[in-house]
Amino acid sequence: MAGSPRQLPYAPTPYSYLPNPALTAKINLDEEVKLATTAAERDLYDSLAEIYSIIITLDGLEKAYIRDSIPESEYTELCSRLLNQYKSILRDDSVSREFVDLDTFKSKWNIECPRASERLRVNLPATIAEPSATHVRPLNNASQPRPSATGSQILLATENFITFLDALRLNMLSKDSLHPLLSEVIQSVNQVTATDFDNRGKIINWLIRLNGMKATEELGEEEARQLTFDMEGAYAGFKATLN
Repeated sequence: MAGSPRQLPYAPTPYSYLPNPALTAKINLDEEVKLATTAAERDLYDSLAEIYSIIITLDGLEKAYIRDSIPESEYTELCSRLLNQYKSILRDDSVSREFVDLDTFKSKWNIECPRASERLRVNLPATIAEPSATHVRPLNNASQPRPSATGSQILLATENFITFLDALRLNMLSKDSLHPLLSEVIQSVNQVTATDFDNRGKIINWLIRLNGMKATEELGEEEARQLTFDMEGAYAGFKATLN
């Protein structure tokens, strides 16, 4: 009686094969795995790692600020530095292409960080974008300058409003022209008053809108007209706080 066939040590499938030890690759488990093979790739991965670190750090900073675990001045300095680093890294075209946008990057690397996401969207520290949240308002809710506001601070804020409106009249409509000027407006205004005057929120909304544009992208004619209207209203609301 013929012997039964030898039982194979594995379940055969149409794609099964017996490995050949002579052809098996030799892998050194102690060898470092290299993510990049060129200097350009290394720089790219380093930059993406820095962006990841900035997002995580910024989220922790926002939490510390909300809990009053950090002084306002220190928060403002650190937050401004992180925002500037984030923008600086993304100015590199290769990094920007790989990054795509914040939502894509967060999804790819499985991070949430909602507080950091909001701060990056606004592109201003909370102490600048939302000063009314960090200062006690008068009981009668009346608009008034800060007691510490000086004549030079009021003059600077006024000049910044006028400079921004002049830029619009000169048809300077690109992000890289308007965003820095509008940032100066809100920062100088916050040195004068923490009160939420008429159309102050429009300044923040336009900063967010401009921040989402590419550096050379320009506002359309209708958008420019609306921005001019909103800023003239904000300027009038600011002047009302000085009366």
